[in-house]
Amino acid sequence: MKHLTSIFICIISVVNSYPQQDEYITVIGDSLVGRIINGETVREVYGNVVLTQGDVVITCNKAIQFIARNEADLIGNVVAKQDSMTITTEEAYYFGDQKKAKTTAGVKLDDQKVIFTADSGDYYFDEDKAVFKSNVTLFDTTATLTSDELIYYKEEDRMIAVDDVRIVQEGNIIQADSLEYFRETRITFASGNVSIYNPENNVQIFGDHLEDYAEKYYTLIDKNPLLIQIDTSYSKRTDTLSLGETDTIDVMKIDTLVIRSFIMEAWRDTIDLFKATDSVRIVRDLFASRNDYTLYQRAEGKIITYKVNVSASQPVLWYENSQLTGDSVAIYLRENQIRLLEVFANAFILAQNENFPQRFDQTSGERVILFFEDGELKSTEIYGGVLSIYYMFEENEPNGLSRSSSQSARIVFDEKEVSEVRLYGSPASEFYPENQVVGKERTFTLPLFKFYNNRPTKNELLSQMANGKRQMGNKQ
Repeated sequence: MKHLTSIFICIISVVNSYPQQDEYITVIGDSLVGRIINGETVREVYGNVVLTQGDVVITCNKAIQFIARNEADLIGNVVAKQDSMTITTEEAYYFGDQKKAKTTAGVKLDDQKVIFTADSGDYYFDEDKAVFKSNVTLFDTTATLTSDELIYYKEEDRMIAVDDVRIVQEGNIIQADSLEYFRETRITFASGNVSIYNPENNVQIFGDHLEDYAEKYYTLIDKNPLLIQIDTSYSKRTDTLSLGETDTIDVMKIDTLVIRSFIMEAWRDTIDLFKATDSVRIVRDLFASRNDYTLYQRAEGKIITYKVNVSASQPVLWYENSQLTGDSVAIYLRENQIRLLEVFANAFILAQNENFPQRFDQTSGERVILFFEDGELKSTEIYGGVLSIYYMFEENEPNGLSRSSSQSARIVFDEKEVSEVRLYGSPASEFYPENQVVGKERTFTLPLFKFYNNRPTKNELLSQMANGKRQMGNKQ
């Protein structure tokens, strides 16, 4: 009885020491040659070779099967199939114990949802996972992705790509150091030297982290975002002809809009809207701004800045040597040029004299509208409790100041100089001669007076781009 028990235990041990049947690989073909190499049993199979392991079927021209290792070297026209997935390559090595195929001879994977190509790759059949390296390209009906390395999780329909990543979808081009892409929902997370570019509107946004929801046409950049838009505009200029006659010509000008903030969002559907939040800085040609909240409606040519709450700072705007503040400001563009600027609630305009920097022309009211033509300020209208201080000059020499009040006012400019001031509704005016003004300029200020000297510049905003950040147009 003891002997029978020992024999039974031995049989069980032998059976358990071998893998289950689907863990073995089987290789068949037109001809077979058996060899012993370095003490290892090797089978060489030629012609119409078929390797099977469970639901994995691989065909090729030649196979070298290593019996003890449960592995095989596959050579020539290698085609691996599992369910709806097909992998093709010229050479591959198959690891039976890991149920894994490896190739460095160029590979293509097609699972009827997406197609991958790469210089090399590994596929784990039990895990439905692929790892591709070097010149990786993904194609599907909505996107094209390239990178140096990519991991594909087939059942999750998820990809993680790293190094020189670029994805094109819905007219947008996203580049990054690393990127996670959910193919079914078309959601993208990108990190490191991120940029998203839309050739149609010529807008590019940079940052260090991006979330893109293609089905919602929504993008969030919440680390170090920077928006750049380059536009071409035309303005009229007088030209003298050869016979002394004058004519007007269109002069082309390149305008660059630069916006930096802590958080930036974009909606790319019918509204084409960009929102910048927290420590927003804007520069465009002669215009600049600092504020906490900006909406840029690109299709409508409209930029709006808000005071986010009662205790928050007002938006500050600069145009040439003028400074504007108010609870909210709207800028209207036409053909990429400012045509109208509107300031609402507690509006204040300040202009510093270039030759006498201690002298500030000042105007305040509840609402201010500035009108532009060909990029130049032509007139200003002020409404509601208007107060103003204007310094007087005679032959470019200071000659006192005028302080006035009214219900509304209109200021006309000629070649950037005030040519006419009109006051409406109970106007009152006082004149202070030069001897009462000189050296006492700061005593002549309106209640809303505040001079800001932190005007942002384009170089300042662009210089904050991290080293190695992709430049505008790279790989577009």
